[in-house]
Amino acid sequence: MDLSASELSSPVCYLSERDILPASTNMASESPLRIGYVPEHFSTPIHFAKRHFGLSAELVPFPSGTGHMITALRAGEIDVGIGLTEGWIAGLGRENLEPADGGYRLVGTYVETPLCWAISTGTNRAEITGVESLKGGKIGVSRIGSGSYVMGYVLADQQGWLSSKDKSEPFKETVVLNTFANLRRAVNDGEADFFMWEHFTSKKYYDNGEIRRVGEIYTPWSSWKIVASTALIGAGNKLDERVEELFGKLNEGIKYFNEHLDEAVNFISTELDYSEADAREWLKTVRFPENTRGVDMAVVDKTVGLLCKAGVLVPGKGMQPEDMTLLKR
Repeated sequence: MDLSASELSSPVCYLSERDILPASTNMASESPLRIGYVPEHFSTPIHFAKRHFGLSAELVPFPSGTGHMITALRAGEIDVGIGLTEGWIAGLGRENLEPADGGYRLVGTYVETPLCWAISTGTNRAEITGVESLKGGKIGVSRIGSGSYVMGYVLADQQGWLSSKDKSEPFKETVVLNTFANLRRAVNDGEADFFMWEHFTSKKYYDNGEIRRVGEIYTPWSSWKIVASTALIGAGNKLDERVEELFGKLNEGIKYFNEHLDEAVNFISTELDYSEADAREWLKTVRFPENTRGVDMAVVDKTVGLLCKAGVLVPGKGMQPEDMTLLKR
């Protein structure tokens, strides 16, 4: 259920240039990086980098997702985040950023393939018969600016629910629920009508009957990026050497993952609460890069263009794609 070719080829709307404040630096620090990550199956190569290749880092789980990591980066609670492309870019593209420099920059690529977002409702919500039933409903999201929030607008754009005339909202209400567990509860008790979450993470709850699948939508971009706090960027845009070392360790973790798929399945099914069958199915859908350092600007441009079209970002406001990205491929 990917977006149409015409949507993917729509012109990119660039955001206006913003003065970037000088970043404070902590270049001399030898303390381990604090790395935020989502504790799902995608995190397996990160754990392998630490387990098998000596990645020196404190891994900080964020089950509520990318939006929470943005808050933590800006508060100085973590140094690096590994999360969803659309969440990072939406966070930097908004006007009136606080802090004014955005707090982080895109520095790396973690997953090359798109993400399949499952669209879910409550088990007994008989009035919701398909995606078309969701227009004007209440969308549950983890946080404003998270992937679950952004993809709601991408879905609305795909379905033709965004009015260019009156700029009306496609949904009656956006209900912020923070956690996946709260989202599942909310669609069953009526607080929200639907939510969007990664397919394999949702599947367990389809299988046990807790929630019901309505549909799916794929991101029209590679799904996971690595960002670094602006506090790690020194003079001449030089990145803290600990982040450069991180890229090498992640590359080793990914290579090991690809060469030890049975170990990956075992880790996912025992440490991350997925079934072995689902772990093996997921392996068929995901591709990690050989080199995590750097970001393809075409991906950033495409994401910004679609987020502008979907109404998540406003043309002429916020940070330009070029300024969001510190390390380019």
